[in-house]
Amino acid sequence: MINVLICRNFKGTIESFRVEGHAGFDDPGRDLVCCAVSCIVQTAILGLTDVIGINPVVYKKSGLVVCKVPEKVSASEMEQVSTVLETMLAGLKSVQLGYGEYITISERKVE
Repeated sequence: MINVLICRNFKGTIESFRVEGHAGFDDPGRDLVCCAVSCIVQTAILGLTDVIGINPVVYKKSGLVVCKVPEKVSASEMEQVSTVLETMLAGLKSVQLGYGEYITISERKVE
C-alpha cells in the first residue's frame, strides 16, 4: 500500500508531503499504480526545482519520498508552489479513485 501524507500550514498551503510504500498491484517494474504515483510525485518535484526554481528539501530512497518547501520563498513563488503541489494532489486523488485499495491519502495541518 502507498501512503501519502500531505502537510498544510495554518494558511492551508501544502508545505510538505511524504509518499511511502509500494502499491503491490503487480510485480515490481510492472506495477502501474506505483508508476503513476512515482511519475506524479517526480513531476511535482521537477516543477518546484526546474520550473519555479526553488530548492525543496527532498529525501528519496526505495519506497519513500519526502519533500519540504523551503521557508524562504517569496509570495509569488509560493503561489506557483501551491499550484504545482495542489495539481500533484489532484493527480494522486485521481489514482486513488481508480485504485483505492492500493493508495491512501491523508492530510494534516501543522503549526
